[in-house]
Amino acid sequence: MPFFGWKVQDADAGEVRHVMGNDENKNLTIADVAEALGVSKTTVSRAISGKGRIGIATRDRVLKYIEEHDYKPNVIAKGLAQSKTYNLCVVMPADYAVVDLSFFQECLLGIQEIAGIMEYDILLSICKNDDITSLERIVMNHKVDGVILMRTFMEDKPVEYLQAKSIPFVTIGSSVYENVIQVDHNHKSACKELTSIILMKGMKRIALIGGDENHVVTQNRLRGFREAYEKMHELIDPTLLYLNLDNNVVIDRTVEEVLERKADCILCMDDAICSRVLKKLREKHINVPKDIRVASFYNSMVLDNNVPSITSLEFNSKELGMVACKTLLDLIEGIQVETRTLLPYEVVLKESTK
Repeated sequence: MPFFGWKVQDADAGEVRHVMGNDENKNLTIADVAEALGVSKTTVSRAISGKGRIGIATRDRVLKYIEEHDYKPNVIAKGLAQSKTYNLCVVMPADYAVVDLSFFQECLLGIQEIAGIMEYDILLSICKNDDITSLERIVMNHKVDGVILMRTFMEDKPVEYLQAKSIPFVTIGSSVYENVIQVDHNHKSACKELTSIILMKGMKRIALIGGDENHVVTQNRLRGFREAYEKMHELIDPTLLYLNLDNNVVIDRTVEEVLERKADCILCMDDAICSRVLKKLREKHINVPKDIRVASFYNSMVLDNNVPSITSLEFNSKELGMVACKTLLDLIEGIQVETRTLLPYEVVLKESTK
């Protein structure tokens, strides 16, 4: 019996089957429309779903073409309305320091570059690990297709929430949770290599100064430090290990203790701590590297103009953002991705450890 109507066969594939009388079935795909109009498939999807960023003129042109070819856009939109928003959420930690901004900015530039190429928009959410209200609201309102977390924790509430909601997400930074897609620099290997070099230079009493133990990156840096000592068959002085330094007053007091305990070198877990350590040493008229050596497990523009120049680890933060975004977009498209991607690093030896 002839049937006049429309049926969405596969919304995800962007295919609509038009059934008219006893005529042979005809398929119009998003790719067909995109090719005919000289626009991207993403633009066509946005036009017919009513979601995402698209100019009014372009949207009208797409809908007009569909209508002229006897396909009803409202039916197509119905099939696509529940598929993609063409938005990604990037979650930044609320507890970042001002000196952390260069890292997050570079990562965001990388994310935006890839997202822009694929015609995705970015929603930024700033969350504390124990308060993810902003992220929950974005997810519950179906505003995004996937999420990038820019910091990982040993006890990670954002990860637990996203796993429970089955939302595609990628972490920038390693995760201790199972089945988490993660993109990171190889911090453990990098810190092991730099520590080993310092030990080989004859500096055995290294004071390690770091931040929050709940940050996964802190634990990875600590493991690299410990493995270097094991490799060199040297013993760590536990009185020279300082973690959870969360303000300048504590860092200043730690520098005083390190000097009293006759450390050969101060090894800082990040550039924020290193910058403060150098300031305190200058105030005390301690010469680097003559009186004590200093190095950092992370480098940014914060340390660029320091005199003397600082031995550190060099990472490409923009590349980190780009790879994380590409991985998330592949995940959204159902493409198989690596569970863990580790990016390279460079050890940069400078005047501060001569």
